[in-house]
Amino acid sequence: MEKLSVQDKLKYELECLNKGYKYIAGVDEVGRGPLAGPVVCAAVIMTLDKLIEGIDDSKKVSEKKRNKLSDLIKENAICYNIAEISPAVIDEINILEATKLCMKNALEGLTIKPDVALVDALTLNTDIPIVNIIKGDYLSYNIGAASIIAKVYRDNLMVELANKYPEYAFEKHKGYGTKVHIDAIKQFGPCEIHRRSFIKNFVKE
Repeated sequence: MEKLSVQDKLKYELECLNKGYKYIAGVDEVGRGPLAGPVVCAAVIMTLDKLIEGIDDSKKVSEKKRNKLSDLIKENAICYNIAEISPAVIDEINILEATKLCMKNALEGLTIKPDVALVDALTLNTDIPIVNIIKGDYLSYNIGAASIIAKVYRDNLMVELANKYPEYAFEKHKGYGTKVHIDAIKQFGPCEIHRRSFIKNFVKE
């Protein structure tokens, strides 16, 4: 995909402004795929009169740049909120429902209630109007900003958890299903932050 300029990423935001919406939130998640750790979601309402260059899908931004952008986003946001759903709840209600709940919690926990929310790929059960955007973290400035702060938050959390569970090397793979991670689960068994529903095919407890 071609790289979009920061102005190109305002298409959906400008459409919302033209409809009379003032506070426009972006919502995104990280961590749907890992074998361990929570799913994390962020909601952010960015000011649109002072744009930050480089906001994009968090997976396309280097770790060093992500960390800098995350700080800038938090400093310049009108407001933001980060939510997480635990592995136990993911196992109980499944990852899709856990992601929707996480997004809803992030959105409804904002200190300013948005007039509309731009959401990456999913529809949420909320009284806030939703604009569902496929590849939203690439196409929308606000969703891209949410993507970055959620990714930095979750990565830092997994590094902290690596200190508690050093045998799994969470600091290297952030809970995703790498060979190193799967081999560690087979050797040591799962720990309390592993998603049992994700590892049942190759681990017997």
